[in-house]
Amino acid sequence: MPVPLDTRTVPFASRLAVHGDRTAVITADGELSYVALAEQVAAMARRLGERRRLVLLACANSLDSLVTYLAALAGGHPVLLVPAEHADALIDAYEPDVIARGGGHLEIRHTTSAHDLHPDLALLLSTSGSTGSPKLVRLSHENLQANAESIAEYLDIRQSDRAPTALPMHYCYGLSVVNSHLLRGAGLILTDRSVTDPGFWELFRTGRGTSLAGVPYTFDLLDRVGFAGMSLPGLRYVTQAGGRLAPERVAHYAATGRRRGWKFFVMYGQTEATARMAYLPPDLAEAHPAAIGVPVPGGAFRLDPVPDQPGSDTGELVYCGPNVMLGYAGSPADLALGRTVDELRTGDVARCTTSGLYEIVGRRSGFVKIFGLRIDPHRVEHLLAQDGIAALCRGDDSELVVATTAGEARVRRLVARHCGLPARAVRVHRLAELPRLPNGKPDYQALGNAVGDLAGARPAPARADLCQLYAEILDHPGVTPDDSFVRLGGDSLSYVEMSIRLEQALGTLPADWHTLPIRELTRDLTGPAPRPASRWRKLDTTVALRAIAIVLIVGSHIPVFMIKGGAHLLLAVAGYNFARFTLTSAARRLRARHLGGSVARIAVPSMAWIALAVLLTADYAPANIALLSSIVGQRPASADWHFWFVEAIVYILLAMLALTSIPAVDRTERRFPFATPMLLMAAGLVTRYDLPNLAAHGKVPPALVVFWLFALGWAAAKATTTWQRLLVTAATLATVPGFFGDPQREALVAAGLVLLVWVPTVPSLASINRVAGILASSSLYIYLAHWQVFPRFDDVSRHLALVASLAVGIAFAAIATRTERQLAAVGRRLTRRSRASVRD
Repeated sequence: MPVPLDTRTVPFASRLAVHGDRTAVITADGELSYVALAEQVAAMARRLGERRRLVLLACANSLDSLVTYLAALAGGHPVLLVPAEHADALIDAYEPDVIARGGGHLEIRHTTSAHDLHPDLALLLSTSGSTGSPKLVRLSHENLQANAESIAEYLDIRQSDRAPTALPMHYCYGLSVVNSHLLRGAGLILTDRSVTDPGFWELFRTGRGTSLAGVPYTFDLLDRVGFAGMSLPGLRYVTQAGGRLAPERVAHYAATGRRRGWKFFVMYGQTEATARMAYLPPDLAEAHPAAIGVPVPGGAFRLDPVPDQPGSDTGELVYCGPNVMLGYAGSPADLALGRTVDELRTGDVARCTTSGLYEIVGRRSGFVKIFGLRIDPHRVEHLLAQDGIAALCRGDDSELVVATTAGEARVRRLVARHCGLPARAVRVHRLAELPRLPNGKPDYQALGNAVGDLAGARPAPARADLCQLYAEILDHPGVTPDDSFVRLGGDSLSYVEMSIRLEQALGTLPADWHTLPIRELTRDLTGPAPRPASRWRKLDTTVALRAIAIVLIVGSHIPVFMIKGGAHLLLAVAGYNFARFTLTSAARRLRARHLGGSVARIAVPSMAWIALAVLLTADYAPANIALLSSIVGQRPASADWHFWFVEAIVYILLAMLALTSIPAVDRTERRFPFATPMLLMAAGLVTRYDLPNLAAHGKVPPALVVFWLFALGWAAAKATTTWQRLLVTAATLATVPGFFGDPQREALVAAGLVLLVWVPTVPSLASINRVAGILASSSLYIYLAHWQVFPRFDDVSRHLALVASLAVGIAFAAIATRTERQLAAVGRRLTRRSRASVRD
């Protein structure tokens, strides 16, 4: 029989002591009786005070959160339950009188409530999928008590039952487990561990667990850990809610439960109904696995006609019962409202079968339910728009699909954070433009054609933790299997290290690995890492050319030999890598950010090294530190020209940053990716041949003279057809000869460019790959350092001078890379602290 309801408190929370010495809570630290729990609740209630106030609880599956929640209900204080990570947003929106955080800490903001609180208001929860949104569900004392009683009745919860908190307390399904068990004097196994954690099952067994609750994803995890074969002698029943479980899986779990001696309950609900609205009797689950069942005790369904919905036996599912919410709250003023709704229009289209069971056949609105969270794709679009991102969203009960013109990695992180979803549940497609109807409205049918079926391929388990590897080398948090090297902002400096590490983990890499999502790299990997059938491996041509060029540069400057042209070849390689790593499908602003980072990774260590050289030697002037010697002029008989190459590449990349930041240029490059660099190369020939006779009026900055080589390298990367490759080859053979007046030097540069055009990889050995990788990734630092190193050894041995120059440069590269990553980590920590202080 229902307990008479106190209009200001919830009976199951205020009458804990009636269950005496029965075990109320089991944790890893021991057990707590109902009497002891009641004492802790009473003590916390005294701390909350007698005056009714709004309490925000940053909730976790912990004893102090449970005590604070019950104390607020027992003391008549409306409590707003939120996950700790979303507390700040709701604190700003609702200005609670009391903030309760971990460890039982209370922050008293108002001794008398700053709000007009309706006497029936007991609990505020975010609508499913709107975690952190100011839109809340207002629930009454009666709602909580009635739904707890209803659940306890159809599940036949007994005093001897013990349920683990396998779901978060701030989630209505997880909270309903708590409420219904406390109502019956049953025990709670309080834990925040995942079902994949052996510690969860150890506590389940020692605590003599009798039930288990899960959302569809929980059952994926249970399959993974071999739940069906576990020895759980006390298990009486398993419940499933929080989204649709495929009918074949419902039948499977119902059959497994029948064999193993436990019952399987499929349930249906929404936060707006406090938790549960329907359940499928376990003995009907195998025969009717697609059904949600019958209304919970005390509730009732009806089907309202839906316009344009086929089938006369279908309609929108409408629920009535004492657990229907008071209404929504969108601001603190709404906390004064009483009941504004008497029934719940679920938004689901359903039918009632001949067996009297209800079955969901569709959705009237655009809501989808993923991992137990009800997501409104249109709200996701709105949230992204607030971040300056145009997007269209759709989804089903397995994933959310987002089409956008912005960067995929950033959109995935934003959507996952806004919705409370794991990143793997968000599939992002970057489109050149979003499909629209003639009237300007989104064309969702065209969107479906553009992004394909919703059921995308799931990432296969990687042999190595490639996401972590990408995050480490690219210093990029939140890497997901859908990210690629270029999407994460990888550049030529990190390309070499990444390719070597990937080859060690995966074996031979495809030529376009840098453009492939991580999931594509690991799709066919199921066993141990493949071992090459022969000793031969492949080496990326750009890596080989960078390694060879830097050795030739240093060796010619000492000189050990005189094979010049390496620096000019590196300019062409720089253009090639600019096209590969910067001119990706990413949005214009993301491209600019990546390019700006690349410029900084060249300029900053260069300026630091030159500044040190200025302090320790008389070789350079302050203009060298600022990379301005080619503009302000060089001193007679000085070493100012040593860093012309660094200045040239920095100037060219800055010019490209400015040029590609222009929307019209950005659009043109995307539409004509090969013609654009060819036109720029043609423009560069003006200064290559000095047609304006600039040399007669003073020294011409090297960046202007050699830009055509950079543009040729860019065109080589964008040449995808035979005629395009032939055109780049012809341009190379027509413009390189005569540039230096040195046929050997010109042959080296031309040969390197032709290799870039026609040969993406060259045969190699694993040992050679490692050496080439180290030299290529350190080439900038070797170039900077060798000017100060080789003169110290020149009189001893030129070969030793070469080895020492390479070694010091490699060491400089290692130190610079480590320092960059450490500074980036410090920057992220400072940013988080700054944001936290601003919120506080």
